[in-house]
Amino acid sequence: MEYLINYINDTPLYVQLAIFVGLALILATLVTSILYAVVAGWAKRTDSYTLDAIRKKSWNAFFWVIAFTLIVVFWNGLEVFDSEGDPDNPWYLHPLILVARTALYISGAMLLIRIVNIAADTVRHRYNIDDQNNLRERKILTQLQYIQRIVGIIIFIVTLAFILLQFDAVRSIGTGLLTSAGVGGIIIGFAAQKSIANLLAGFQIAFTQPIRIDDALIVNGEFGRVEEITLTYVTLKIWDQRRMIVPLNKFIDDTFQNWTRNTTQLIGSVFMYVDYTFPVNKLREEAQRFVETQELWDKQVFGVAVTDNSADVMTIRIIASGADSGQTFNLRCAIREHLIGWIQENYPDHLPKTRLEMSPSPTTHERSPAAEELPIQEGDRS
Repeated sequence: MEYLINYINDTPLYVQLAIFVGLALILATLVTSILYAVVAGWAKRTDSYTLDAIRKKSWNAFFWVIAFTLIVVFWNGLEVFDSEGDPDNPWYLHPLILVARTALYISGAMLLIRIVNIAADTVRHRYNIDDQNNLRERKILTQLQYIQRIVGIIIFIVTLAFILLQFDAVRSIGTGLLTSAGVGGIIIGFAAQKSIANLLAGFQIAFTQPIRIDDALIVNGEFGRVEEITLTYVTLKIWDQRRMIVPLNKFIDDTFQNWTRNTTQLIGSVFMYVDYTFPVNKLREEAQRFVETQELWDKQVFGVAVTDNSADVMTIRIIASGADSGQTFNLRCAIREHLIGWIQENYPDHLPKTRLEMSPSPTTHERSPAAEELPIQEGDRS
């Protein structure tokens, strides 16, 4: 062992650097393989989604953190100082150490981001947004999405600050970034920028939650579901697969409709326009019979009433509830189609009519004075 150490010390510095890189990679491989083998076995025994995600998604980042940590430690040990404390090394050693440290900071940031993403995926795995009664799930996932992005920004700023702190020329910039790395500091840092209104609106939306992921909204007359909430805008998925991009501050400053704010259940209405002679009770019985056969109806709300009338028609409103906006819409369509066909088949004479009263106008067969002056042709005589 002593011979090996002496041999390494006698080699040129660049060879020593390469040897320590190889040694660091070997040790990082051993440590990572052993640790992740333990994690894999534990995940298999406990059937843990989180441990399995750690094994699959963080292996590379963890390996490079260990590798660059060892490289920095080994290379720092190669630095030599003179009697006055000044470095006495080849010109390329310090820049290489700076590069290794920078790589360490970047790989550390990647590992932290992977951990944050794994934690977020674990929460998403636990809370299924596809359930019908998913109010609690949507609330949690909305906050999670916003917090995940804020943490990502914090990691980026802190990493950039540590990288800049290595260089004397930009150390003041790095110190300023590090000082403002907290969430409050981030808000202040962005305050001078145009997006401050959207950023603050994002905080309000994340915690007061006027909208959530998968909420059914009507914005500017368009119906859509909240597909994504970013730091500055919201993506709405329109029913025909279009996407509407809406700035966050619009949901704070302007009014909009949220059909799933407190519950996913909705009441749909269908309007029928018929003649005054139409038997309303017959339609009420038929509508109830039909709705009771529909799986789309959640058996909570149903009703039929004459809600309006005009000179020519009366308006009958049929209401029925569904578990969510999609089922309610389909239920409305089914009721409308069925009742139109039922009226056409059973009461075609009671469809809306326009009534006109025709009365004969008085006529005379006497010739007017002007007609008396006209010459009478032979063929005009009767």
